[in-house]
Amino acid sequence: MQLTVREVAEVLNVSEKTIYRWIKQGSLPAYRVNEQYRFNRAEILEWATSRRINVSPAFLAEPESSATPLPGLAEALREGGIYFRLSGTDRDSVLRAVVDVMRLPPEVDRTFLLQVLIAREALGSTGIGDGIAIPHARNPIVLHVERPMVSLCFLERPIDFGALDGKPVHVLFSVVSPTVRAHLHILSRIAFALRDDGFKEGVMRVAGRDEILAAAAGAEAALPAARRVFAKKEE
Repeated sequence: MQLTVREVAEVLNVSEKTIYRWIKQGSLPAYRVNEQYRFNRAEILEWATSRRINVSPAFLAEPESSATPLPGLAEALREGGIYFRLSGTDRDSVLRAVVDVMRLPPEVDRTFLLQVLIAREALGSTGIGDGIAIPHARNPIVLHVERPMVSLCFLERPIDFGALDGKPVHVLFSVVSPTVRAHLHILSRIAFALRDDGFKEGVMRVAGRDEILAAAAGAEAALPAARRVFAKKEE
């Protein structure tokens, strides 16, 4: 989904003048199309999350299409699994450990997936601050998975991911999606949940699996109201 300057200003709750200033500074990812700026939804979400900028709840609560309903974060975490004390001495070895534990079908090329994740980090760190990173492909690749999954991994020791706040990373939410729509959906859910005090506190404390899953479900309970706001706006 390509967004306009006006739409991005609404999403980020700032003026259009501020958007143009960020573009001029080269900090906000934007593209020129027919002499007008356009923005990629996934990149804007990543950008805002990494800078701790709250986005409109309507943006996070993308309405379901006629396709199969997408799972919530708690369900995606059950699909992908929660893992503790993953080892690694640097970013690439940690990503290798993450790919190794993912619950992927046999036909998925894990070596290729690892290369994609490493290449994505080379474009810009997925470290969003506070010791958290969200490794994924900026341009989602379609893998042989039926539903989106999130593998939550806690590292044995913090690793430098080049995050904006300079803090080493010890928590990774690794996203694998079957479609671009599912990719955006899951990124939105992670961003929303990390704004919930209960969920984030449990993650930072390295709580148990059941507690984290319950906190994820609790955080998402606030989304239906946002969906109604979005639906009314689209009418």
